[in-house]
Amino acid sequence: MAGIQGRCLCGAVEFTVDGPLRSVVYCHCKMCRRTSGHFVAATACALPHLSIRPTQSLRWYRSSAEAQRGFCGRCGSNLFWKPDSATHVSIMAGTLDDPTGLTAAAHIYVGEKADYYHTDDQLPKHLDGVHAVPLPPM
Repeated sequence: MAGIQGRCLCGAVEFTVDGPLRSVVYCHCKMCRRTSGHFVAATACALPHLSIRPTQSLRWYRSSAEAQRGFCGRCGSNLFWKPDSATHVSIMAGTLDDPTGLTAAAHIYVGEKADYYHTDDQLPKHLDGVHAVPLPPM
């Protein structure tokens, strides 16, 4: 999968992924729920495959000792999650232009999910996020 486009709500931050994307993972951790208002649906790519333009409105927030979250400083769209120790970046799946060709693969951090919804689909469910779904190749 190559040349997938994405952007924030206002269009101030646009990006292209020129490489493979990981299947979508649903993250139910408290930080993802607070940044998005619900659980997050995210794909991921190798850092070298992501090009972001323009970068004037892109802001990074250090949300933990291990990672940063990228968002648009103009409209507030939640765009990226980037761990410090990895070579990939997670991309909020809803920011990608259709068609993506992606499918959902798993739920992670289900032990932190909110009480107002259920995860009763057939996808694998993990208490943490470690190696739940393999990352795409470099």
